[in-house]
Amino acid sequence: MMKKMSMSTSKTSLVLFLCQIISALDVPLDSKLLEELSQPPTITQQSPKDYIVDPRENIVIQCEAKGKPPPSFSWTRNGTHFDIDKDAQVTMKPNSGTLVINIMNGGKAEAYEGVYQCTARNERGAAVSNNIVIRPSRSPLWTKEKLEPNHVREGDSLVLHCRPPVGLPPPIIFWMDNAFQRLPQSERVSQGLNGDLYFSNVQPEDTREDYICYARFNHTQTIQQKQPISVKVFSMDSLNDTIAANLSDTDIYGAKPVTERQPVLLTPTGSTSTKVELRGNVLLLECIAAGLPTPVIRWIKEGGELPANRTFFENFKKTLKIIDVSEADSGNYKCIARNALGSVHHVISVTVKAAPYWITAPRNLVLSPGEDGTLICRANGSPKPSISWLANGVPIAIAPEDPSRKVDGDTIIFSHVQERSSAVYQCNASNEYGYLLANAFVNVLAEPPRILTPANKLYQVIADSPALLDCAYFGSPKPEIEWFKGVKGSILRGNEYVFHDNGTLEIPVAQKSNAGTYTCVARNELGKIQNEVQLEIKDPTMIIKQPEYKVIQRYGQVSFECIIKHDSTLLPTVTWLKDNDELPDDERFLVGKDNLTIMNVTDKDDGTYTCIVNTTLDSVSASAVLTVVAAPPTPAIIYARPNPPFDLELTGQLERSIDLSWIPGDENNSPITSFVVEFEDALHEPGVWRYQTEVPGTQTMAQLKLSPYVNYSFRVIAVNRIGRSQPSEPSEQYLTKSASPDENPANVQGIGSEPDNLVITWEPLKGFQSNGPGLQYKVSWRQKDVDDEWTSVIVANVSKYIVSGTPTFVPYEVKVQALNDLGYAPEPSEVIGHSGEDLPMVAPGNVQVHVINSTLAKVHWDPVPLKSVRGHLQGYKVYYWKVQSLSRRSRRHIEKKILTFRGNKTFGMLPGLEPYSSYKLNVRVVNGKGEGPASPDKVFKTPEGVPSSPSFLKITNPTLDSLTLEWGSPTHPNGVLTSYTLKFQPINNTHELGPLVEIRIPANESSLILKNLNYSTRYKFYFNAQTSVGSGSQITEEAVTIMDEAGILRPAVGAGKAMASRQVDIATQGWFIGLMCAVALLILILLIVCFIRRNKGGKYPVKEKEDAHADPEIQPMKEDDGTFGEYSDAEDHKPLKKGSRTPSDRTVKKEDSDDSLVDYGEGVNGQFNEDGSFIGQYSGKKEKEPAEGNESSEAPSPVNAMNSFV
Repeated sequence: MMKKMSMSTSKTSLVLFLCQIISALDVPLDSKLLEELSQPPTITQQSPKDYIVDPRENIVIQCEAKGKPPPSFSWTRNGTHFDIDKDAQVTMKPNSGTLVINIMNGGKAEAYEGVYQCTARNERGAAVSNNIVIRPSRSPLWTKEKLEPNHVREGDSLVLHCRPPVGLPPPIIFWMDNAFQRLPQSERVSQGLNGDLYFSNVQPEDTREDYICYARFNHTQTIQQKQPISVKVFSMDSLNDTIAANLSDTDIYGAKPVTERQPVLLTPTGSTSTKVELRGNVLLLECIAAGLPTPVIRWIKEGGELPANRTFFENFKKTLKIIDVSEADSGNYKCIARNALGSVHHVISVTVKAAPYWITAPRNLVLSPGEDGTLICRANGSPKPSISWLANGVPIAIAPEDPSRKVDGDTIIFSHVQERSSAVYQCNASNEYGYLLANAFVNVLAEPPRILTPANKLYQVIADSPALLDCAYFGSPKPEIEWFKGVKGSILRGNEYVFHDNGTLEIPVAQKSNAGTYTCVARNELGKIQNEVQLEIKDPTMIIKQPEYKVIQRYGQVSFECIIKHDSTLLPTVTWLKDNDELPDDERFLVGKDNLTIMNVTDKDDGTYTCIVNTTLDSVSASAVLTVVAAPPTPAIIYARPNPPFDLELTGQLERSIDLSWIPGDENNSPITSFVVEFEDALHEPGVWRYQTEVPGTQTMAQLKLSPYVNYSFRVIAVNRIGRSQPSEPSEQYLTKSASPDENPANVQGIGSEPDNLVITWEPLKGFQSNGPGLQYKVSWRQKDVDDEWTSVIVANVSKYIVSGTPTFVPYEVKVQALNDLGYAPEPSEVIGHSGEDLPMVAPGNVQVHVINSTLAKVHWDPVPLKSVRGHLQGYKVYYWKVQSLSRRSRRHIEKKILTFRGNKTFGMLPGLEPYSSYKLNVRVVNGKGEGPASPDKVFKTPEGVPSSPSFLKITNPTLDSLTLEWGSPTHPNGVLTSYTLKFQPINNTHELGPLVEIRIPANESSLILKNLNYSTRYKFYFNAQTSVGSGSQITEEAVTIMDEAGILRPAVGAGKAMASRQVDIATQGWFIGLMCAVALLILILLIVCFIRRNKGGKYPVKEKEDAHADPEIQPMKEDDGTFGEYSDAEDHKPLKKGSRTPSDRTVKKEDSDDSLVDYGEGVNGQFNEDGSFIGQYSGKKEKEPAEGNESSEAPSPVNAMNSFV
């Protein structure tokens, strides 16, 4: 029987193939590229060659293939075309070659027996499947027969024949009684390979009337029962009693007692026989003997040894089992049956033949026009298989001529191929025991160069380490690759660089000078393409001050330093370890920025401390040892560890216990708190001392529990508050007797490592747990819920056993029992394991996306059938990525995101989406082996959202009555902009806000001139953008119209009404300046007078005068929250701050527009004059929203106060 084709069945099946004449093309595993390239058909899935079907269910004959363009399918049945359109019971699945034969609606499976073959064809060739032989399973009834009772004398042999009906496939045989209990089997009574029940000698207890043979037909899940067989055993005592009752006292009577007999073979008969087995199968040889006492069977191979690790004995050593046989296992195998009276032997001559097997299977070729290549098909077998070739499913001798093709036995040589040379070739290797069929295509492609590495990819490496710059490419003919540094640099050559065949440029020792832009150019005769990548060289991370060795007294404090130097663009993380493990979870350990401090040091803190510094690119570490010593003792008393105990004595020796006594040593001023007893097993682990027990310090004797088959020595260690003493001298040795094991291996597990195996592992018993010589393990397994017998094998010196040929991911019951030369351990408990997982076969279906809002979507899918998961269902993965923004219509580098949903969930939320964008997603099921196939990509779009704030707002060209506003569109429009909204209001010199004016501006505008404004007036502007969803966040700005040269303002228009005003800036008038100087002089004189009076002892009632003449505008501070008067910290009424003044360039960004002096202060919410004096105004948080009222937003200054007069 042939194996599955050696080519991959995954989507990325094109891989690197090498011809013997010239290297074939390397097709990268890029899914987008693979979808674009033409490809001949490839069979990816097909039914087994020998396909036994259940006659009660529909017949499904699988045939799946891929190719570009997608292939069409046809079938042959018994060598002729099978027209499925003419048979109403037969349908073909859409986009597939799989046939479904409807048996459950009246069809008969027997009518569809035959040999089927599938052909997948497209314009580049045709691939064919194996010959699939369809046969319905059969489970016939037992033929009626009259069974006579079996009367047997005690000690004679007996064979109960089963002779089950011939079924398809053959049934499984087992013997049970009327109560459906399995009949016990032993070395004396056992079932043969043919299903018969053999008695080497019968005993009276074998008498019963319900020996029933059962045949189980697994394919149809039916069990057939033979009629019960009766066995009557006559013992010698009962026979003598019967004779005595019928004879007189004078007669001589008495049956002969049971006589012992030497062995005689029940099966096989004669002295020799032959056996033929196929390579890779399991060889089963059987010898069952009669005799009394019951013979023991032994197996040998004449002229050689039984193969190690592949030989097993079953059925009480009556069956020899050799797995995975090869030609080397041919030879003569002798079974010897022996008891106390003699022996008998039989020689089985084994010949191992072989169905064809691959030496070199043909592999796909991808060639360029004009190139050469070869297809090689080499197989072996016994006898040697014959090789034949087909082209597109037709014998090559009658296939269309191809001048570029030449057949030479097991090789096809191609020379100067052209695109018309593309085809699928089949190699058939066959002998009398089976055949192999493999498809391999020759695909001739002419493609211009493509570079698959993303453009402007950034590579970061540490200085003095290798740098690898990728240039993944494809083209046919194979492109030549050249590298340049910089956009117009010269081609790179020399020993400084290494150029790899896959296009990668390697700089073995990268330096700072190597940083920059590198250009990769790929060219062939069909075109040229280039790509740029960026290389950044980072400084290495170094520990410039390492932790140092420390010796510290107990209960002291110690600190280790770890000062690092690193590249400024890399973010380091520092981790401390103790003895290569995490630091203890103890508040005494304090980890600082560049040090580790341990408070109140104890003896447990002894050890090696390591500082590890990691960045995304490198890692360094340094270690130091901490030694903890005792504090200096007082001169009067010396505290020390106790002296070791001595004079150890063993008494009360029993098989499982012994008494140990000792004399304590000097306790050295610190009372002994306990004694620790250790033991050495000189038989299994000489020189290794293990913990036995611990007793209080007041006790000098211990009763110790012992294990069998251990050569014990004991020693005692005294413990006080200071520490442990040196161990005592060992006691005398005591060897315990052997016994069967007391316990079985722990941690038994059954986990498959491959889809067709079950790996049974366990923790082996330690030497002293063996309880005796000859420690082995009986490994047993059976498929759960199938009612199979336990399959067992006995192994030694291992902790793992691999069961091969299991179905994929099915539960098994597993147990491991210890045994030695004296017997078995107690019956072990069973654990449930599973055979190996395989990748899931089916993608989730019915994927639906519900867009909740512009940044959130919910995805639903139907769960895949659990059978198709083929493993432990771990969850589902949703891959999603942004295809493009609907507002910009510009593509960008696709960055796929992955969300994993654990368990059997059928929905999930996709957060963080960008508004007004097009997305794709697919869903995959995940098991322990990996991910299954992806569902078809699902496209969905997010709706519009509100835009971000305009990128900037700039005010220029101030005049007497106008301002020019310029702005930038939002960085993230999140939809189609419909308009802009401008709001503005004047601010007077007491910082009261005037009426708010709102203007709508078309979305295509980027500037606006505001006219008819008040002269020399400050305005505050609020500007935002709108989409159909709503308004985005706003940006604010302030600006002032200028004043004329004479200082007289003309009529101004504001808030929709024209108001005539005449304003004189008196701060610039001479008379006003003189008046202010006089006032200042009077205040100075007054202060001098007050100071003189105070020095003369007078009191100035400052508090009373302040209370009496309190400024009504200044409110007292509230006691409960510490705020001043009626000024609030609420978001709606926030005063303007001096820090919000427009800079000289009159451009304000959003993040800077509401900055203030308060934000950079020490927590004082006040404002100051230009001379630094406090002026009594308080403000809270930054202003965010326009104020509709006329609250004050800034403390008045003298100049502004003058400007406020009308």
